[in-house]
Amino acid sequence: MKRTAVRVVPAIALLALGVATFAPRIQGQNTGQPSTKNGEWPMYTADLSGSKYSPLDQIGASNFNKLEVAWRFKTDNLGPRPENKLEGTPIMVKGTVYATAGTRRAVVALNAATGEMKWMYSMDEGERATRWAPRQLSGRGLSYWTDGRGDERILYVTTGYRLVELNAKTGVPIQSFGTNGVIDLKVGVVIGKDKQLDLEKGEIGLHSTPTVVNDTVIVGSSMFEGLGYRYATNAKGLVRAFDVKTGKQIWRFNTIPGPGEFGNDTWENGSWEWTGNVGVWTQISVDPTAGGNGMAYLPVETPTIDEYGGNRPGNNLFAESIVAVDLKTGVRKWHFQMIHHGLWDHDNSSASLLIDANINGQPRKLLAQPTKQGWLYTFDRITGQPIWPIPEVAVPQTNMPTEKTSPTQPIPTNPPPYSLTYVKPTDLIDFTPALHEQALKNLAKFRWEQSPFVPPLGPNDPRLGSINIGNTAGGVNWPGSGFDPETATFYTMASNTNINAGKYYEEEFEVTRNPPAWRAEL
Repeated sequence: MKRTAVRVVPAIALLALGVATFAPRIQGQNTGQPSTKNGEWPMYTADLSGSKYSPLDQIGASNFNKLEVAWRFKTDNLGPRPENKLEGTPIMVKGTVYATAGTRRAVVALNAATGEMKWMYSMDEGERATRWAPRQLSGRGLSYWTDGRGDERILYVTTGYRLVELNAKTGVPIQSFGTNGVIDLKVGVVIGKDKQLDLEKGEIGLHSTPTVVNDTVIVGSSMFEGLGYRYATNAKGLVRAFDVKTGKQIWRFNTIPGPGEFGNDTWENGSWEWTGNVGVWTQISVDPTAGGNGMAYLPVETPTIDEYGGNRPGNNLFAESIVAVDLKTGVRKWHFQMIHHGLWDHDNSSASLLIDANINGQPRKLLAQPTKQGWLYTFDRITGQPIWPIPEVAVPQTNMPTEKTSPTQPIPTNPPPYSLTYVKPTDLIDFTPALHEQALKNLAKFRWEQSPFVPPLGPNDPRLGSINIGNTAGGVNWPGSGFDPETATFYTMASNTNINAGKYYEEEFEVTRNPPAWRAEL
């Protein structure tokens, strides 16, 4: 990929949603479940609504610069080598900090006041975790459950894709959950039409935290990035719910629908059979009362191959969609696809924000989804209807002979984007007139249009590539966003620096001329 120089705006975006008043937030999961208002941080996103908000005011702008390190806990020895990429978010409940740490994704319980380790749990999964796992290291963290009467448990997904449940006070596996405290999540995962994934070498995992609500734990899936034909037949994405006490599976949602399932016809030429990915690898938000049974909101990723779709014609549901499912049954209630037939790796990478609001004097239950595109897609979370119009807009079309792009894409009209959505001449470097002129000349060597959806160039196009901003790491990525109900303000990181110049090359797509051999194998 080649790049051209651009001028960027600041990385933090603040956006008031323009609604009148806000109702109390969803704080707890069930009776006895802790919340941030008690000074705790009981889950990755603070609460089931994904807010990352705390009402505490002891730390603010006036004293932030006076904070000092109270203690450190080093994770160097929690695995065969030191970890070089720590992305986890610890949780804190009842004076204990819980976290995943180290290259083996150990679980530690620490005294919140002193940092002293109370217990540690680790599982050595061998090559299943070190050679075949797509999502390694300590991951994003873990989850907490309580019945409010003294039964407290920690749940996490291992590097080798096992769901483990531990006694929160001792770190000992809960023997009545699954098989001695463990569920092998690879069981039931398929590749191809209906082939069970290899339990040892099958490439699937999860680095995000399970979502725990009432007596249910919801687990998504993540595969290797589908950036080439080596990954075209990755495992198929799926989301499952289990009973938090027994480990019994409650429901399953296939993000690549099979025959007879809604959306199967959006995979033309039977491409649902061999396509992989379309997982939910990020956090899942839940409204435990929506629709009577409650709803879980699934932010879905891209299918393979991330930036080429000639082997999967059609809109490809439920890729790059928000899917609302019934909390008790997993049945789809509504969905909205942000990207039809994705070619830009614009997978939904962070949790949906659930916001209770009064709009024009009427109480509304909102879902706001941050995206790599730099737009906040906003819906009624019960019905799925957009709060503001999201029309289908004509977009540039491909010149790749084996590709078939969608003629339109849904583009929000409100709120305005919080990061750049495409490169404009005025964004180019302008420190001097000469520099700006040279940048314009450089830009002219590429396919460039005022659209966020310029397809990669075909191999016979003499230009260097198609300019897009935001691919892979634009807008907001996995760190996600937050919402302050007191000021009705949305906060997010806003990346503007990832400029891609996509182009297909003849040697890379020789396989598209004939049905690839791997289809027959599946």
